[in-house]
Amino acid sequence: MVKLGNKRGNIAILDALEPVVLAFAVFMMVYLFLFQPHKVDGRSMYPNFHDKEYILTDKVTYRKSDPKRGDVIVFHAPPPYDSDFIKRIVGMPGETILVREGLVYINGQKLEEIYLPKNFVTSEKAFLREGVPYRIPDDYYIVFGDNRSFSSDSREWGPISKKAVVGKAWVRYWPLDKIGLVPHQQYSSLPQ
Repeated sequence: MVKLGNKRGNIAILDALEPVVLAFAVFMMVYLFLFQPHKVDGRSMYPNFHDKEYILTDKVTYRKSDPKRGDVIVFHAPPPYDSDFIKRIVGMPGETILVREGLVYINGQKLEEIYLPKNFVTSEKAFLREGVPYRIPDDYYIVFGDNRSFSSDSREWGPISKKAVVGKAWVRYWPLDKIGLVPHQQYSSLPQ
């Protein structure tokens, strides 16, 4: 027969473990259903996000509403990638997008991207070709990295489905000097 110790000692151990187990359960609920930390890996979102910055992704907003143009989102990357990507929504379901002479056009209107430096250009890639319009299917989005020359994005592999979206980039929490809400970009000539 194995003796586990005195009853008071066992109760004290259980009492000490209770807050740890409760804190872990709360953390897991928040992580799985509300917010998830993500690390920016690479320079595809420069200059608005930098390599090794950390953000919290809001996993609740898109359960109640649809993503909007200008939202920075985290989503499950298409094959052959095996990770989550962070990009900006530029094209909405049902719209026609066109890349021409370094600029982006939505339904024939130039997309004013004030969050990009003036010298950044949007070039074609394997999926979105120069001067060839593409109609975005329902429940799909066109996403681009802000650093267009160094981004693997919808220009290369096409639109992403709403089902692939993990959530909206909500708060940048590292480095400490950049803590704050991730701003939503407005576009003057196009609907959000």
